[in-house]
Amino acid sequence: MDLKDLTPPEGATRTHKRVGRGQGSGNGKTAGRGHKGAQSRSGYKRKRGFEGGQMPLHRRVPKRGFHNPFRVEYAVVNLDTIAKSFDVGTVVTPELLVERGLVRIENMPVKVLGRGDIAKALTIRAHKFSGSAAQKIAAAGGAAESL
Repeated sequence: MDLKDLTPPEGATRTHKRVGRGQGSGNGKTAGRGHKGAQSRSGYKRKRGFEGGQMPLHRRVPKRGFHNPFRVEYAVVNLDTIAKSFDVGTVVTPELLVERGLVRIENMPVKVLGRGDIAKALTIRAHKFSGSAAQKIAAAGGAAESL
């Protein structure tokens, strides 16, 4: 076998349609573009989202509320989950939380919430803590360190 012997599979390629080559070709005169209108002109380009003159979807759908472009989304972890997964004296970091499967998305900032109780002295490093979470960690003899 040689490079020159390689061919695409049967039916994978077809000859391109030669338009505007006379009436006998079946694609003469208007060359398959119909009569008049923007689409029959050379250089015509449809706008993104154009639906043939019908009101486009992005204009049909009602828009409500306000979208804050500066909003920061946090991956949240609760204290009871942390208490179950780690032993006393462990330094809990976002990387460790991802590794143990408590946080799904790797590059997201982590916020610790105060659901449940914690009786272990853990050092927890996260980007944010709820007020109750920080109190409970301190009461258990641990430390809540903000990154």
